[in-house]
Amino acid sequence: MKIMVMDGQGGRMGKSVVEQIKARFPEDEILAIGTNSIATAAMLKAGADAGATGENPAIVGCRTADIIIGPMGIVIADSLLGEITPKMAVAIGQSEAKKVLIPVNRCQHFVVGCEDLPLGEYVRLVVEEVKRIKAGEC
Repeated sequence: MKIMVMDGQGGRMGKSVVEQIKARFPEDEILAIGTNSIATAAMLKAGADAGATGENPAIVGCRTADIIIGPMGIVIADSLLGEITPKMAVAIGQSEAKKVLIPVNRCQHFVVGCEDLPLGEYVRLVVEEVKRIKAGEC
């Protein structure tokens, strides 16, 4: 299974996701897509199999990913302080991949009803959701 992890800014969230997914599902290919080189480097250091930076790699990666993981802002144009371009948001939204979005309630985007959990707990929930997807439960 090909899992695309996307993050921006410092890549802290993506780094945690890559570490946990790689530990739980070592057989899966993890593609790290950073909106900047710092985020990409953090995810590669965490164990991603391949990585690239920017708009075009995000668009291309969406074509072949089975699962796309990232903060909810990856599907909202101009989010992550402007690091998500409209083309990136559209490509992710239109991708056939299952999307596992982490509800980071910042930067003028809020998901009502979501608990305010520590990042580590959100990452644990991401791993559980990937497990459900791989088992065909959704």
